[in-house]
This record gives sequence, structure tokens and C-alpha cells, in this order.
Amino acid sequence: MTVEVLNIGTELLLGSVQNTHAAWIARQIFPLGLRVARQTTVPDGSAIRDAVLETCARAEVVFITGGLGPTTDDITREVVAELLGRKLHADPAIRAHIEARLAARGYQLLNRMLRQTMVPEGAEVLPNPNGTAPGLYFPAVSHPSWALPHFFLLPGPPRELQPMFSDFVMPRLRELTPDIEAKECRVYRVVGLGESAVEKLIGLELEQNPALEVGYCARPNEVDFRLIGAREDLDAVESRVIEILGKHLVSPAGEGMEEWIVSELKRRNLTLATAESCTGGLLASRITDVPGASEVFHEGFVTYSNSAKTQILGLPPELIERHGAVSPEVACAMAECAQHLAKADFALSLTGIAGPGGGSAEKPVGLVHIGLARRNAATLHIECRFSTDRATFKQLATHSALDLLRRELLVH
Repeated sequence: MTVEVLNIGTELLLGSVQNTHAAWIARQIFPLGLRVARQTTVPDGSAIRDAVLETCARAEVVFITGGLGPTTDDITREVVAELLGRKLHADPAIRAHIEARLAARGYQLLNRMLRQTMVPEGAEVLPNPNGTAPGLYFPAVSHPSWALPHFFLLPGPPRELQPMFSDFVMPRLRELTPDIEAKECRVYRVVGLGESAVEKLIGLELEQNPALEVGYCARPNEVDFRLIGAREDLDAVESRVIEILGKHLVSPAGEGMEEWIVSELKRRNLTLATAESCTGGLLASRITDVPGASEVFHEGFVTYSNSAKTQILGLPPELIERHGAVSPEVACAMAECAQHLAKADFALSLTGIAGPGGGSAEKPVGLVHIGLARRNAATLHIECRFSTDRATFKQLATHSALDLLRRELLVH
């Protein structure tokens, strides 16, 4: 079945509100064997009519989000009713819901809010316990010379749309798709290789298999290698994917670097600390974004200035004077001091020049030194150079630090 998403809202096109609906809906319907073929976004008002007409010509299922509210530019309901030739009538149950919701919050019912009680003939009301505007479902209509898709009209706010979709839309979709073969999507998170390199290593080989759909999603220093197919077809090639990608594969389950590291540290009953200068705490933030990180993460030190490195971590001032704050010696000392203070098994450190100023010929903008202190072993050090903006520099630097620890965990 061809599925399209039509998003209504001028605020989406102005950039004041991020449009997350298509991605969320796509994740929900994929296990049913459905995929979003196209997403269209139009402003409030007259553009809705043309967009609905266009989707009718292509799609079998259409999700329309937004434009169901009480103001004069919320005309999704009216446009769809007119196009389908359905009269509107007031639904007393919806009015009772709106009145009760407003009364519970101490708000007054305004006449314009009653627009939300209007239901087109033949439409099924989808309850909205999290807002005032109900959703609407129009079953498909077939005719010898034309056909209309299944229409789902849904509220715009995610906190209203998502529970409505889960509770009332998904059961109807399951009824519509009993015979569609569901497929799986497996994502293999790869680091240290570009998408062209991943394609050369394994992608071109698997593209020859007609049972598989191959795809890539590239990010800085990271690629998601995606395979879609029936479970048995994916199982048949998974060992080959893992073998070829080898040490570059973070996880065959699509886990991010930090998720894998926290899980592995937990499994091995090991602990971690961090000491950061140029990344300002981003490394600790990425680790603690993972649920359960408190079991393995002891402490994070953000020592941006030289005085903080000496006063908080305990680095000798002469070490910084001799080698400079951005140096292998200082990176290793930061990691070792953090490990000692936090009593951790591992400690990662970063010191570098994020830019755009502060660099020199000897130590250019983008230079970062990373240290990894290990219990009962020598401290490791790597040097990286990322000539980019500050935000991307910090992301790449912390990514490299995590990868250094990941590779250490793989071999020891």
C-alpha cells in the first residue's frame, strides 16, 4: 500500500517548529510492512486543498497532520469533507469532552472552539484524551473510474498525535494490512569508514541479492549501513556483514558508540571517568545520556583553563609550561589524574584547539590530543585533527575518544 504524510502548518515552513511527524509515523508503520512513500508540507489555508487532491491521485493511505484546531486557518476538516462531498454535523460527545477538559483547567468555552465538534458524515472519530481536537478516519472509497484513499486526520502537536496514533490508528492499520509481508530493517553502525568505503567492502556484494534493500546514512566519522528484507534473508547474510566490517562495526544492532560502551562496561563490571578541556563536558554528556550510565560512570572533570587543570586535577604547573596545554603529555596526565581521583578503571581525556582562533603553525586549529588511562597498564594517546566548526569539532573529538575506548575494550 502506498502511504503518504501531509503535514499542515505555516509554522513548519517558517522553521519555528521542527517537523518530526513523518519520521515518527514511519517507525510505527514499518513493522506492518508499510513505508512512507512521500511527505508533503503545506501552510495553513487554501494550499491544503491542492495538496489533498494531489495525494488522492497517488496514495492508498494518507495521514494528514495539523489544521484541526479552533482558529479560522484550521480548515483541514472542512477541506476534506468538501472534497469527499460529506456534510458536517456537531457531535455532542466531542463537545462534552471539550467542556470537561476546559472546566478542569478553569478555562471558558469560546464559540470558535465548537468548530472542533464538527464531524463529516461517514467519518469515525478518533478520541483525543490529550487535547480538544479529535482525529478523524475516513475509510477508502472505490468507484469503477476513481478511488479515494484511507484518510487519517490527526492533530498537529506530537503529544496529542502520538498516543492517538498508537491507540486508535495502529489497530485500524493492522486490519488493513493482514496479508502484507512484514520486513525487518537492520542497521549496522560503522565507525572510521566513509559510506563509499562501506559500499565497496560489503554493499556492492549485497546489492546483487534481490531479496535485500541496501542503504547508507553518513554522519561525521560514522555510517549506518542499512539492510531491509525478510528475517531469514537478513539472517543469511549477517555473519558475512559482521566478518567484513570487523573492528569498524560498533554494533550489529544499530547501537551508538556510547550505548555499546556503557553496556560493555556494565557487562565487565568496569568503570570510567573523564577529563575534558576543549570539549567542555560533551564527552561526559554523551555517556550520561545512556540510561544506566550511573552504574559505570564515576566522575567527569571539565578543566577548561590551565589553572583548573592544576587545581582540580592536580597537574604540575611546570608540565603545562614545558609542553603547553595542548600536548600529548598534558592529555595523558589529565587522564591519569582523573583516573586516580575517581578511582576508575579507565579515564578518557581531551585537550585541543576548537577554534576559530588560538591556533599556530605548530598547533593548528582543529588539533586535539586524547588520552586513555588504564588500570595496571600504560596510558594510551592519539592525536587527531579536525578542521571544521566548533560544534562539529567537539562532536568528532568526543567520537574519537569513545572509539579509542571501544577499541581497547575489544582487544582486552
